[in-house]
Amino acid sequence: MRAGEEGVRLTAGDLGAALGERATLVQFSTAFCRPCRATRQVLGEVAAMVRGVAAVEVDAESHLGLVRRLGISGTPTVLVLDATGREVRRAAGLPRKVDVIAALGEVVRAPGG
Repeated sequence: MRAGEEGVRLTAGDLGAALGERATLVQFSTAFCRPCRATRQVLGEVAAMVRGVAAVEVDAESHLGLVRRLGISGTPTVLVLDATGREVRRAAGLPRKVDVIAALGEVVRAPGG
C-alpha cells in the first residue's frame, strides 16, 4: 500500500456510509470485478478484528465524480482513511491481508488514532 494523496479527505456523504470511529477501509468496486469479491472479504475480516474500524464498499460506476476526484483508475482500489476521513494509504488490486493490517496499524496507532 502506498501513501495516500495529500489533502484528500472524505466524508460520510461522499461514501454514502458512516466513517469508522478510528479508521475506515474504503473499497472502490464494479459489478463484474472478480478480485473485488476477495477484497471485500479481506477488508471485512480486518475491520472485524479492530474496534472502531468500518469497511465501506463504493460502486465506482455509480460514483464517477468521486472516482475522478480521487484519481481511481481501476478496481478494486482500497483507501485507508483515518478517523477524520483523511486518506492515509492506497492500494490498487487485491490487497494482501497483512498489508491492510499494517496500513491500518499506522492509522490506529497514530496520535488521535
